[in-house]
Amino acid sequence: MLRQSLDALARFSPRFRRVMMRTWYEALVVIDRQKQITFMNYGYVDLDSTKDGLILAAEDEPNRYSIQMYHHVAGAIDLRDKDVVEIGSGRGGGADYVRRTFNPKSMRGIDISSNAVDFCNQHYANDGLSFSQGDAENIPLADESIDAVINVESSHCYGSMPKFLSEVYRVLRPGGYFLFADHRDHDKMDLLRQQLHDGGFTIAAETDITANVVAALRLDDDRKRDLIRNSCPRYLQKEAGEFAAMAGTRTFDSFASRESLYLSFTIQKKTA
Repeated sequence: MLRQSLDALARFSPRFRRVMMRTWYEALVVIDRQKQITFMNYGYVDLDSTKDGLILAAEDEPNRYSIQMYHHVAGAIDLRDKDVVEIGSGRGGGADYVRRTFNPKSMRGIDISSNAVDFCNQHYANDGLSFSQGDAENIPLADESIDAVINVESSHCYGSMPKFLSEVYRVLRPGGYFLFADHRDHDKMDLLRQQLHDGGFTIAAETDITANVVAALRLDDDRKRDLIRNSCPRYLQKEAGEFAAMAGTRTFDSFASRESLYLSFTIQKKTA
């Protein structure tokens, strides 16, 4: 009953949803003492069997499905020699992968959690990558200073999507790209598209990746169960499973039934 009540309140109150998600993010610092959690998205599997699989280094293999999500989103355009920022950079694995793989001129991660930022700056010390604390609805960057903004599975936590989009528009240079992926209830997708249009953006590509995400969740389920069982206090394991969208949870079922949809977008700021 408590779980259902919290879910209902989170759906109707963006502010409460934001507090809930931030509480979980901050709790990861305590739960993940062995620093195993460096990615926090649900993952992605390419369902085209004719394509070769993504070749990863051995140390990246445990996070294959989450990395494939970043490869799908960030690989939509050529990021070489571009100034790139990830808003909602979480535990930093995505920003680090983008820096190593796509060779941007600069790569920066911004996250609201000071604990997450401290973790990232300790874990990914590198001249080409930095992390700082900041609010997605008040991005601490100068006007027209960025070529590409990445945002993966984060915006559903924000209090105001229009405010976030206005900030993305402000910091992007003319012709810059917003590389975006997230989920919404199926009946909220038209609203999301309208918000993107009203924000002054052109949608260059939109892809429904719900089935790709469900496939990743299924394939990654055993690893997540072991991680939760070994790292999370017993009284929090059920909530952690819901947070991770493990098979059998309400979150997983909402994707499997398409009550919730997961979409990716390649979006461009208009030049005039």
